[in-house]
Amino acid sequence: MTEAILLVGGKGTRLRPLTVHTPKPMVPAAGVPFLTHQLARARAAGVDHIVLATSYLAEVFEPHFGDGSALGLHLEYVTEKEPLGTGGALRNVAERLRSGPDEPVLVFNGDILTGLDIRALVDTHESTGADVSLHLTKVTDPRAYGLVPTDDTGRVLAFLEKPQTPEEIVTDQINAGAYVFRRSVIDTIPAGRPVSVERETFPGLLAAGAHLQGMVDSTYWLDLGTPAAFVRGSADLVMGRAPSPAVPGRRGDRLILPTARVAPDAKLTGGTVVGEGAFVAEGARVCGSTILPGAVIEPGAVVTDSLIGSRARVGERSVLTGAVVGDGAVVGADNELRDGVRVWCDARIPAGAVRFSSDQ
Repeated sequence: MTEAILLVGGKGTRLRPLTVHTPKPMVPAAGVPFLTHQLARARAAGVDHIVLATSYLAEVFEPHFGDGSALGLHLEYVTEKEPLGTGGALRNVAERLRSGPDEPVLVFNGDILTGLDIRALVDTHESTGADVSLHLTKVTDPRAYGLVPTDDTGRVLAFLEKPQTPEEIVTDQINAGAYVFRRSVIDTIPAGRPVSVERETFPGLLAAGAHLQGMVDSTYWLDLGTPAAFVRGSADLVMGRAPSPAVPGRRGDRLILPTARVAPDAKLTGGTVVGEGAFVAEGARVCGSTILPGAVIEPGAVVTDSLIGSRARVGERSVLTGAVVGDGAVVGADNELRDGVRVWCDARIPAGAVRFSSDQ
């Protein structure tokens, strides 16, 4: 069985206020912490031992997942005292690995939702004899990503950080954030200091003549780093567009957790999730949104492509589109919040205080 490292130490700053009280991998997507989906997919691919490299709010992971036995896994936790970057985090957990020097170790980033064929990546790594193998995916606009050109055998030729001009866009292949390392390569990463695998480890290996192999897998792939992407990823899981064995219910237009309450005439569509203890009142319409545990959507409210935090409240007739409402916040009646707005945890917006259109 292959073992894996899951990098779950990031602060999730682009997701705030969702990550004020909760580390990014523990924010619920399709009814369970996002990390649950990653662990379940790794287990389905034959992984049985996973080391979680934690840092930010590290204390919340183990109480939830324990030793991993409920998922058929053996989990271990290693906490960084100071953030060490992607490469430093790998080196920091190396002593917990059981693999021999030439055996493969999977590495996943804790904010990527993907349909990657994990076994195929491992098989590619072993059949090519690579030192490191990378999951690559193709994107329409690669300017926001690191480009990874390869030759006709898939061997990596270069790592090009975020191109700025058309001439610099030499490929549409990007680093998709999942890797297989030869165990001995992890042991060569410098210990005790921040290291980026993308900016230091991979270019250094390439310059030293190491064999880095790319495998293009263009199934579902989404970086959940922004609130809009996170909400979309959750909806895609509910609707079955993104694969996961951990969705707690049937795929479809909505997912209502067992203790949630939804009024008979409320309308839920587009992969909406209503979390434990949440309430959607009469006449409300919720599309493509995530309603976290204990939140309340009052009568006549319209919530679209938004994330409503735990114990938050959206007032009567308020209209939210592309909004994030932090834990415990209250949006009063008759407000109108548009794309990109973030209401901080425990904030209070009075009735009729914010609008993008007239009140008529």
